Amino acid sequence: MGASVRRIEYYLPEKVVTNKDLELQFQKWEADKIYKKIGIAERHVVSNEETALDLAFHACEKVLGNFDRKEIDFLILCTQSPDYFLPTSACVLQDKLGLRKDLGAFDFNLGCSGFVYGLAMSKGFISAGIARNVLLVTSETYTRHIHPLDLANRTIFGDGAAATIVGASDSEKIFEFVLGTDGSGMTNLIVPNGGMKSAKNPDAVEITNSSGDISTANCLYMNGPEIFNFTIDAVPLAFNEVLQKNSVSLSDIDYVIFHQANKYMIDFLRKKLAIPEEKFFMDMADTGNTVSATIPIGLKKATERGLIKEGDRVLLCGFGVGYSWGATIIQI
Repeated sequence: MGASVRRIEYYLPEKVVTNKDLELQFQKWEADKIYKKIGIAERHVVSNEETALDLAFHACEKVLGNFDRKEIDFLILCTQSPDYFLPTSACVLQDKLGLRKDLGAFDFNLGCSGFVYGLAMSKGFISAGIARNVLLVTSETYTRHIHPLDLANRTIFGDGAAATIVGASDSEKIFEFVLGTDGSGMTNLIVPNGGMKSAKNPDAVEITNSSGDISTANCLYMNGPEIFNFTIDAVPLAFNEVLQKNSVSLSDIDYVIFHQANKYMIDFLRKKLAIPEEKFFMDMADTGNTVSATIPIGLKKATERGLIKEGDRVLLCGFGVGYSWGATIIQI
């Protein structure tokens, strides 16, 4: 028995923050200049009342719209912004969606590599005969972690959720994986306070970096240059290894979708790996970087635009916080 990606839908919160909105707030901001560099014109952000679980629910309702939800027999939810320490968001989501009670459900905590890891687990459950239809959800609200005066991170990140049904198929359409981890980079992308090691501090000191961005230990911190260095080391290795592991070359791949971090970074990677522009997805203009949701959103958009079609082989690669990375090849 094989596994395949059967359908994908995504959901973005209604509130939109444009580059022009940020230009009005930050005098040093040049909206057009930043768009040309990072490829983001606007990003959707949650309201104070919305959570990643809410976004996940809406994405799931879309993907289950004309699908018999009784056929779903496993639910996996990837987020780093859970509603509660416990219970897991997946358990709450099972009830909200009215899914069967005799299914497995759990959360896992990963960022931009989360979709690839979720595919690996979904394939594993299907291959082992544990499930036939896995509802894989990636939902994130990084904007809830960002200080309102942290311009750099506010330009990059948006909120969103994607829901993917991975199902059993007669032939294998999710091929071999490459997964990697290097926890030595943990401090370069982190929310220091809020977990069990260091509680959120209402009196946390504001820190201003050399670019004038303000943050505290309660907020998201990203060392952009170090993340870039990690990416340009790890991604080319994963890319070439997944081709080798699947006994194919780039010419055998119809399309490539990387995690949509920002235009500058992924265009650098595309050129470094000599991936033709016409077979490389790059579009985060109206979403921003939605972390674990960027790859399924990219798959959905590429399908709708006719950039990929049934039978195509698509290479996927996610990378980021952890450090964590993963790559695989799927057939549409």
